[in-house]
Amino acid sequence: ITANTRAPAQAAKPKGPGHTHLNSIRIDGDISLGGLFPVHARGHDGKPCGELKKEKGIHRLEAMLFALDRINNDNNLLPNITLGARILDTCSRDTHALEQSLTFVQALIEKDGTDVKCLGGGAPIITKPERVVGVIGASSSSVSIMVANILRLFKIPQVSYASTAPELSDNTRYDFFSRVVPPDTYQAQAMVDIVKYMRWNYVSTVASEGNYGESGVDAFIQKSREDGGVCISQSVKIPREPKQGEFDKVIRRLRENPNARVVILFANEDDIRRLLHAAKKANQTGHFIWVGSDSWGSKISPVVQQEEMAEGAVTILPKRQSIRGFDRYFISRTLENNRRNIWFAEFWENNFNCKLSRHAVKKGSGLKKCTNQERIGKDSQYEQEGKVQFVIDAVYAMAHALHNMHQELCPGKVGLCAKMDPINGTHLLKHIRRLNFSGIAGNPVLFNENGDAPGRYEIYQYQIRNRTAEYKIIGHWADQLHLNVRSMQWPGGVRQIPSSICSQPCRPGERKKIVKGIPCCWHCERCDGYQYQADTYTCKMCHFDLRPNENHTGCVPIPIVKLEWSSPWAVIPVFVAVIGIMATLFVVVTFVRYNDTPIVKASGRELSYVLLTGIFLCYATTFLMISAPDVVICSLRRIFLGLGMSISYAALLTKTNRIYRIFEQGSMSVSAPKFISPASQLVITFTLASVQLVGVCIWFVVDPSKAIIDYEDQRTSNPALARGVLKCDISDLSLICLLGYSMLLMVTCTVYAIKTRGVPETFNEAKPIGFTMYTTCIIWLAFIPIFFGTSQSTEKMYIQTTTLTISVSLSASVSLGLLYMPKVYVVLFHPEQNVPKRTRTLKAVVTAATMSNKFNPKAGLRPNGEAKTELCESLETQCKSKNANEESFD
Repeated sequence: ITANTRAPAQAAKPKGPGHTHLNSIRIDGDISLGGLFPVHARGHDGKPCGELKKEKGIHRLEAMLFALDRINNDNNLLPNITLGARILDTCSRDTHALEQSLTFVQALIEKDGTDVKCLGGGAPIITKPERVVGVIGASSSSVSIMVANILRLFKIPQVSYASTAPELSDNTRYDFFSRVVPPDTYQAQAMVDIVKYMRWNYVSTVASEGNYGESGVDAFIQKSREDGGVCISQSVKIPREPKQGEFDKVIRRLRENPNARVVILFANEDDIRRLLHAAKKANQTGHFIWVGSDSWGSKISPVVQQEEMAEGAVTILPKRQSIRGFDRYFISRTLENNRRNIWFAEFWENNFNCKLSRHAVKKGSGLKKCTNQERIGKDSQYEQEGKVQFVIDAVYAMAHALHNMHQELCPGKVGLCAKMDPINGTHLLKHIRRLNFSGIAGNPVLFNENGDAPGRYEIYQYQIRNRTAEYKIIGHWADQLHLNVRSMQWPGGVRQIPSSICSQPCRPGERKKIVKGIPCCWHCERCDGYQYQADTYTCKMCHFDLRPNENHTGCVPIPIVKLEWSSPWAVIPVFVAVIGIMATLFVVVTFVRYNDTPIVKASGRELSYVLLTGIFLCYATTFLMISAPDVVICSLRRIFLGLGMSISYAALLTKTNRIYRIFEQGSMSVSAPKFISPASQLVITFTLASVQLVGVCIWFVVDPSKAIIDYEDQRTSNPALARGVLKCDISDLSLICLLGYSMLLMVTCTVYAIKTRGVPETFNEAKPIGFTMYTTCIIWLAFIPIFFGTSQSTEKMYIQTTTLTISVSLSASVSLGLLYMPKVYVVLFHPEQNVPKRTRTLKAVVTAATMSNKFNPKAGLRPNGEAKTELCESLETQCKSKNANEESFD
């Protein structure tokens, strides 16, 4: 039996002044359920109620009546028990709802009046208020919170169909509250997932003042912080009673950061509509990207006449289905068959833009008198409101809990039993929390320990196609986001996802420097020099043998270079060395061929060949210096780099020392100095040269030879030009030590050359040796600043190697040219001058030298350049005199 046939609805008269709307529907039944619906909007100018809400108010209210009819006609659910109802209008205001909800607890607080007697002595006739065992509602979270505080005191369970504030999940404060919709914590998580999926990291939030809006935004901010990657630009709150221009201020604040285009909305539909209107006035069409909560959902009213402003808006709504049975029920409602709904007449006038009373129709108003022949969906637009399914599920949840309670307390009994009169609210709550049944749309209806339903959402986008606006499902969320980006469309028909970021992504090779307090805003800093981007926020130095790649995202090996044979730095030294070696070999061959001629003998063949060997080694060192370094090459460099010069200068030093000692001894005595024989000269020469070898051997023991790659040698400020130099492990200090002994011999030889500068030109090679040493000193004095002055140059390896090899080759060339080329010239082109010379005793030599210094300091030379009187330096021509003082030399 349906409620309206078994128990006609009664309208409760409004109480108190200022109430211009009827505010209560009463349907009699065995068990009464309370209902709270926002039939009217908030009133203004002191009025509690405003204009009628067709969808959120009437549709939802009719959904409860529809559910009651179905339950009362179902023989398997609460058989022989009729559900009644007391339905109130909250007028979308929590304070007004609190006043109205006192109706639900009247039966629990009023006295029975048994002690009151009438004047005639009889008992008074008192209409006992019906007892409400459970409440369906409310819609707004702020209203549900206010009402829940009253209902919990009287242990009346409450099941909401639309309140989603996270605060209501607090089971310690709202222990009698349950809901068939998921809390905003799930919704906030879904919205965070959407924002992150779209790569929007800089957003603003707008909340209507109250539990729903503020709690929703708080949940969004908390979830975004937990997940990271989303920052809040502006967080704006709309007052409960917004003043004129309040929404214009909100838009101005949102425009302060133009990069934050995405606006997260947790606001009621009235505030949403007025906010869109303010944005339209500010000419911001297409700028803002709205992400609306379930209070926007797929409603038409917020976007009416501002479709372009709402285009592209992404909204979220608990997963639902349109209930066809309700559609058939609702479009069949007329004024005749729906008298139980006291607000239906007002809905009728509003829906068909007419008036039921002829007197209410004024001329020029555009209104007409209702004919009662109008039909919903035919003469007016109709679309089922989004929360209808949840209203029906909430009523069924209460009915199933009562049914289970009846089976437990009244097994096998028809109708209510004594144990259910009255119904214990705590016991009923336990049955509500244990429910798990299929709802009107086939979805499971169940509650967790806090009375919350699981989170399942559908995601919509408001799109305009061919001048037709509609909400299109683009995805869903159930713990995870599933989004079809290809089906999305943005203002102007654009397919590309608009951006809402504080800072543009840094390019490869740049690190983020976060703005203090705003982790989504940053400055990009280039990883310069030898740094590379180690991660998003860090630049690190490459390892010493690496350099950053082109975009500084990683490190690559530094190219290894060495002195190539084809390099100009190598070609010139090699050319000089080749010419020098050929010239040296030519001199050696000439001397060997004419080994027994007077000039060759007179030059001191033994020391000449030793000197030529040193000169040859000096030239050959060039090839060792240019060859690719390895252990063998580096070992040979250590040995021969200083050995050639040591042998050369040791031989020259022995010669100049011998001349000096002869004439120094001759000034004091006619006896011959010691160790002036050719054999002695060879011993002295090799002894001096062996010092170099001993030093090198000690060096090998202390620091074995090896090839290294020097990455500092050509480490330029521009990493692209950096090179690793393959070279021998010979530092500048080691090179100084290596050449130092040769330089010491050279300087000593130069000193002796200076001391023997007074020897007459008619005697031996003193002057050519002097010229050789002077020139060599100049060469090495020029070498030092060039070699050590290029230590910071990127071409250091090439300059130093070339300078060193050419200096060694030039030193050898000077010795070869000044000491041997004149002799070769005489031997080859003036053989007539290559004849034996007469011998003289040491005494005669010294006497002649002394007299020559006194009387003829510039004695002429023979045409072949030889002195007129020579010292016999050949072992083969040594004079054999019995008197040591009369020993003679060629």
